[in-house]
Order: sequence, then C-alpha cells, then structure tokens
Amino acid sequence: MKPFVIDIVRPRPEGDLLIEIQTGSFAAMGKKLDHVLSEYELVLVHPIAVVTTLHKGDAKPRKSPVKGSIYGIFDELVSVPTLLDHPNFSLEVVLVNVDKIQKPDPSMRRRRGGWRTTDRRLTEIVGVERYSSVADLCELLPASLPPNFNTADIAELGGVSRDVAQKMAYCFKAAGVFELIDRRKAGYVYMMGEHPVNDPFRNNH
Repeated sequence: MKPFVIDIVRPRPEGDLLIEIQTGSFAAMGKKLDHVLSEYELVLVHPIAVVTTLHKGDAKPRKSPVKGSIYGIFDELVSVPTLLDHPNFSLEVVLVNVDKIQKPDPSMRRRRGGWRTTDRRLTEIVGVERYSSVADLCELLPASLPPNFNTADIAELGGVSRDVAQKMAYCFKAAGVFELIDRRKAGYVYMMGEHPVNDPFRNNH
C-alpha cells in the first residue's frame, strides 16, 4: 500500500486503529481514504466551531454572528456521501468554541474587510458525536417526516435552513436512505428508500 502520513496510530491486538483530524474539506482526503480503509479501521475527527469569538487587534473581543452546529457536517459529507457505509470508517464530530485571532492586512480589504486570521485557539469542547454508520447519521433526520416530502419539510420539521436540508437530502439520497420520486415546481419530492436502515424488522434478524 502507498505510504500515507497518519495523525494518530493506536495499536490494538486486532489491528491498528488510525485516527485522522481533519479541519478542512473531506474531498481532499479521497485518495488517502480509498487506500487506507481497505486495510485499516479509521476514525475521522472533524471539529465544528459552534461559537467563535473574534479578537481584532486592540478592539474588545466580540462573538461572530456565524454559529455552527452538528448539521455543519453535511457541508463536508456532500463530497463523500456514501463514506459512512464503509465498515472500516467512523466519523467523530467535535463541537467546539474557539477564539479567532485577526490582524489588519491591507491586501485583504476587498475580500475579508481588511483582516487576516493569524491563529485559532480552542477554548471549550461543547460536545462529541460519533457516527459509525448511515443509520447513526439518520438520527439527525426529523422524526415526523411525511411519507412523501421535500427539503422544505426537512427544514421546517428539523429546524434547519433550506440550504442544510438540501445537503442532507443529497447525502441521504446518495446513501440510499431517500428515493427521489418526483420533481415539482417547489422542488424534488422524496420517500424513504430501500436502504437497510429503513427496514422495520432489521433489529429482529
């Protein structure tokens, strides 16, 4: 197997457990995951900033209006929507509060208001969620979806934005949890698909 750099290797009698910490795009890890998962179990740890405190020069620190949540994981899963179906893969989402240190930079004026981020500091771990299968991820779906539904239903019943609902629908359709049954002016219409997570008798076999 082609050698890859791994963040943490945890030896076990049944085989090494690999742990990767990824703060950026999952898509960038495609080749590494393809090679490593064929032989090893891997846990991908992904932090999501819930509250970010901005420190800009000598100004008083202030909270960023942009807040994260567990649903931010779908921003990354859209690039690898079927990854959680791999038996050697688990995803650990760490919800955190962070300080973002920024300094003035004239070259950044047009894009980011003249401030450049020079450092990010973890201030608190708010929570940790582990997903080892698509079934685990389904816990983020609203419990009361109608038989036929669209992303507006997911957004309203799940208390998320329409953008998040669209990313959820894309991921769950790719994983076989949703089945596309119609396309209307208001958007795509889905029903639950034939993925094993939808089998009401799966826990009895």
